[in-house]
Amino acid sequence: MKKQKTTEATMLNMFDKLSPEIIYTILDYLTTNPLDLKSFSLVCKSFLTLESTHRRTLKPLNSSHLQSTLKRYAQIETLDLTLCPRITDASLFVIATAPCADTLRSVDLSKSRHFTAAGLAAVVRRCRRLEALDVSNAAELRDAAAAAVAEGRSLERLFLGRCKLITDIGIGCIAVGCPKLKVVSLKWCLGVGDLGVGLLAVKCKDLKSLDLSYLPITSKCLPAILKLQHLEELVLEGCFGIDDDSLATLKQESKSLKILDMSSIQNVSHVGLSSLTNGIGCLQQLTLAYGSSVTLDLARSLQRLSKLQSIKLDGCAITCSGLQAIGNGCVSLRELSLSKCTGVTDDGLSSIVRKHQELEKLDITCCRKITYVSIAHVANSCTSLTSLRMESCTLVPREAFVLIGRRCHLLEELDLTDNEIDDEGLKSISKCSRLLMLKLGICLNITDKGLSYIGNHCSKLVELDLYRSMEITDSGIQAIAHGCPALEMINVSYCQEITDGSLISLSKCSNLNTLECRGCPLISSLGIAAMAVGCKQLTKLDIKKCYNINDFGIIPLAHFSQNLRNINLSYTSVTDVGLLSLASISCLQSMTILHLKGLSPRGLAGALLACGGLTKVKLHSSFRSLLPQPLFEHLEARGCVFQWREKVFQDELEDSKCWKLQLADINSDS
Repeated sequence: MKKQKTTEATMLNMFDKLSPEIIYTILDYLTTNPLDLKSFSLVCKSFLTLESTHRRTLKPLNSSHLQSTLKRYAQIETLDLTLCPRITDASLFVIATAPCADTLRSVDLSKSRHFTAAGLAAVVRRCRRLEALDVSNAAELRDAAAAAVAEGRSLERLFLGRCKLITDIGIGCIAVGCPKLKVVSLKWCLGVGDLGVGLLAVKCKDLKSLDLSYLPITSKCLPAILKLQHLEELVLEGCFGIDDDSLATLKQESKSLKILDMSSIQNVSHVGLSSLTNGIGCLQQLTLAYGSSVTLDLARSLQRLSKLQSIKLDGCAITCSGLQAIGNGCVSLRELSLSKCTGVTDDGLSSIVRKHQELEKLDITCCRKITYVSIAHVANSCTSLTSLRMESCTLVPREAFVLIGRRCHLLEELDLTDNEIDDEGLKSISKCSRLLMLKLGICLNITDKGLSYIGNHCSKLVELDLYRSMEITDSGIQAIAHGCPALEMINVSYCQEITDGSLISLSKCSNLNTLECRGCPLISSLGIAAMAVGCKQLTKLDIKKCYNINDFGIIPLAHFSQNLRNINLSYTSVTDVGLLSLASISCLQSMTILHLKGLSPRGLAGALLACGGLTKVKLHSSFRSLLPQPLFEHLEARGCVFQWREKVFQDELEDSKCWKLQLADINSDS
């Protein structure tokens, strides 16, 4: 016994001899896993102190503990409050008076709407080193709040998305008070027009990124914007006040602009685009999604952009000649997105991929006219592809997918949702050993045999989607779980042959954070309990219509899955007891609770009160009259939003019939 005590003391002395710098280096390797950091801090008091002083980023779960938390972590530089359901002025006053106010550089308030200009002013005045502030979605903020922000002389990044009551006056205050701004987002700030944006461009000379999406601006403010010598990114999505006539008068050039987004602007054709592109020869990325038709004339207006590497034309009508002209003119093309474009044919697509063999990303989602010919040219020409998205290319036969695996070995992302791929195709694709994301939803021809090829050869796989791939059973999932230990997300919803065996095997994937298994009637509480014990990082769980899951699965989940944030319990056999047990998960934010037969109004009320971090709850509308109104008022004041559903109970048989009808509709459309 005496010898054992000596050994323990010696070990403690060894750690005492290490300098704080060495300990900090050790902590740097633990930052990817919060549980590891917590375990480290619980070893002894000195480790607790070292971990507290080393921490630079903090993401608290509850604003009620903010004062004690900030007192412990006095050196943090980044404060992310997106998990706190309700941040008020009182919370902001706590931040302003905390020791970390002197070190704070970034504050994220984008998930809260309950503070005012007074609280914001306290933080900005006290945190003099503040460089980044996100108050997006605070729809009640007015110009007084903007004036408070304007006192942040060190601000470089400011996000005001959906602050719809802020006007040109408030933006003018910010422009004058924050001359160091480099990144600004005014998306959906409907009260801001040409005057405010123009002032921002005139006063903030260092701007690099500017998001003006859906603002009621015209081209009047564009000359001032294009004069900015450091501007690299400009987002004009949904700016309907910009049209051909206004752009025709534009003479200003920009030598720094690299990224331009003009998606969802219907009034700009090749005429206006030509005027704009005359002076932005350094452009590398252009987005024209859901805009005018891509004709030969529009494509020619892009030909002077010799450095253009990325073109996104999602949702546009496109002609074969237009696509061919883009291929002829944009010699540096690396990324092409044609998702949901009408008019894409084998001739147009084949012509462009033949000339751009260095293409790295290609999105041809819902291009329903392409066939084997296009995929053959893609596979033979674009061997450098890292991302290929081709959901619902319904005319592509199963033989074509073999070509992808033979030639495109660098693929990291592959979306084959709703396609004719079979096991031979998966066998070929398994040669893409760098695959991180694979989507095989509604692929009705694949079986466990094909999935086992992926499990045996794609060990880096992080995300796998098997939604409604009906032939997959436990054997295929077990192959994935064994061969892909880095798996973080898997969707096996409506794979009705899946049982607890699959979940038990997936419980060995310790990095798994998202499991969607709705509509799997053979899964029971045994499988969920195994997942809870093995997958401590689980943040999202969808077990809707898993009828055999009851309290015996939810209670272990509540005990072990302390990172769970989002859960769908609809149509399960969970009762008041199981629901109430979830209150022990402090970071639980969202619950969907529809048609739980074992749930009583009293049990629901108790669970809602006990789950203090909830920000969103989906309930059947029948509970609206069964629970007292003061309860809802209390929960809403705490930061919880209720979404009511009228949907009647739908059993498994009815759901299967609905799915068959949907599938028949899809086949008839194609």
